[in-house]
This record gives sequence, C-alpha cells and structure tokens, in this order.
Amino acid sequence: MRRSETQQRKSMSLLKTIDTDPSFAPRESGPLPERLISGDPTYKTWAQDAARGETINTGVWEATPGETRSIKGETFEFCHILSGVVEITPEGGEPVVYTAGDSFVMKPGFVGVWKTIETVRKIYLTVS
Repeated sequence: MRRSETQQRKSMSLLKTIDTDPSFAPRESGPLPERLISGDPTYKTWAQDAARGETINTGVWEATPGETRSIKGETFEFCHILSGVVEITPEGGEPVVYTAGDSFVMKPGFVGVWKTIETVRKIYLTVS
C-alpha cells in the first residue's frame, strides 16, 4: 500500500535537516553585560526550527572569542561543535575543552564559564 502524498508531506515536515552553513542572515547579539567576564564576544544565531510552542529550538550558533558566565536555569542544551575551540568550566569543576566534532550537554541548573578560544560554530538543540 502506497502512502498518500499528504502522509508523505506530513512525515517530511517532521524531519528537519540542520543547515550548518545557512544562506539567510543570522540574528546578531552579544552577552548580557552582567555575564561578560572578558573580551568583546559577538554572537550569531541561525534559528532553524522550533516545536512544542517554541520550547524546543534548533539551529546554528557562532561566537567570537571571549569569556562569559553560562547559566542554564531550566534549559537543557545539546551542542555539537562544527568548528573552533571552547573551554567550559563548571562551577567548582575542572575546565573541559571542546573542538570540532565534539558533542556535549549542559543540563538544567548548569552554571559555569564559557570561554571561546577560537571562533566557535555549533549546532544547538535547547529544551526549555
């Protein structure tokens, strides 16, 4: 039995490929002043999908070198580093360096320092 065209379209809308080099303009921003530790980092975000009332978000994010406090609050974030180098130091913990090809999760309640050593680009998935 063949699937109807409507069923095929619906299943395709439930599959999302993340474009790691998007051609559309990013949203540009920077850290909150109270979170800036050093440097003058700038951020670019290419939001690519949202679900469940925008509580789940995916896309690509880029940051230039600098150091900020990372506070996740109630947010869960999965990251996959595409390029660059970051050092993340959990509060009271040891620094961990991530480079291209590495993946990690920051769970709700995470507090620490995010240090971008070389401009970093990552795929992100957040759940709030």
